[in-house]
Amino acid sequence: MRRILLLFVICFSFSALSCFYGGNRTALLWTDRPEFALYGEYFNAAQDQYKIETRYFDSLAQKLVEGGEYADIVAGRWLKSSSTRALFRPLDSYLGESSIPKSAFYPKLLAMGNIDGKQYLLPVSFNAPALIFAREKGELLSNPFTVGFEEMKKLGKDFNVERGGVYTRMGFSPAWDDNFLYITADLFNVSFREASPLAWDSSALDRAMSFVYDWTHEVNTDIQAEEDFTFKYFYTPPEKLVLSERVFFSYMKSDDLFTLAEERRNNLDFRWIAERNTIPLTEGSIYLGIPKKGKSKKAAAAFIRWFFKPDTQRLLLEYSRDNRMLETTFGIGGGFSALRVATEQIYPQFYPGLLGHMPPEDFLSPANILPRNWTNLKERIILPYLNDRARHASRDEIRPLERRISDWLRLNR
Repeated sequence: MRRILLLFVICFSFSALSCFYGGNRTALLWTDRPEFALYGEYFNAAQDQYKIETRYFDSLAQKLVEGGEYADIVAGRWLKSSSTRALFRPLDSYLGESSIPKSAFYPKLLAMGNIDGKQYLLPVSFNAPALIFAREKGELLSNPFTVGFEEMKKLGKDFNVERGGVYTRMGFSPAWDDNFLYITADLFNVSFREASPLAWDSSALDRAMSFVYDWTHEVNTDIQAEEDFTFKYFYTPPEKLVLSERVFFSYMKSDDLFTLAEERRNNLDFRWIAERNTIPLTEGSIYLGIPKKGKSKKAAAAFIRWFFKPDTQRLLLEYSRDNRMLETTFGIGGGFSALRVATEQIYPQFYPGLLGHMPPEDFLSPANILPRNWTNLKERIILPYLNDRARHASRDEIRPLERRISDWLRLNR
């Protein structure tokens, strides 16, 4: 990522020189993904009619609602919240067989950018949750694409080695990674979503965390045994624990998996986490929109039509590979492309490990619309709550989630 940011600074400096084009020929692109600076420069080099100038913001959604300055194109996370989606103009005129076919996108991802029957945002990229394991163990799994909870439990228990109450091998614990706990809640239809500020299904959350608590006690004795094992062995990265056969499974997002060093990834296999034909996509998928107050409409339109072509995305992946960027960032915009042809036909040429492992299209389930401050809310409140709840038999034993959220909001206004 440091390499990408350095390239971003160089590209931004070069972009500033293009301001002389002015007016409708130069579009200002705001983003929270550094790769878009490179995409803008590639667009600038590919034709001489329009220019893209890129600006990076860590808190893109916050920058949008502050007002005062306005972009012509925005590409980033958390653009679908109520406070940000109202800032964009419809993009329906961009969609059609003579421009960007709707069928080019994964339908469920495209639908998330459709509000009241109008397409305000176009999907750019997404990531999916996976379990990794040593390649030679692939024959033990029943499905070449996905793995579910019951199979994780069975293979994990069969893998365990315990002597005198001490585990020297442990197949898997859902409590090893708070993000896996969140994925579990998602697959139990807890359905965290934007409200004032957040809504969810409390009974589904209780069922999910009770399931995790029972999993620990049925498979790995108890939480203390899991924590003792973690304290003793979890000083190395997840992929090393798998390859050393200390654990059977480790949780990993697709963008982390496909930026592992090639020599490590070559010895790994993986399956997408799924239940009831559903793979819950991780939050923070990248979307692109055109703000209502943008001025360079023609330049913005030219960039969007250029960017959402499979051939363009192939060239961008080739450029990233040739400049060794694929070692630090996955795919387009840090994830799988929202263009079906790009992900299903082009990505395997750059990531051979995807051959025979492509996530089934019908299984992909995008995250709900979440508040623009979701990153902080999740890290500070949701994940710590799930961590606590997974360690207790009843929700009555810990501080309620509602109280945690209200206290955090009061202190962070």
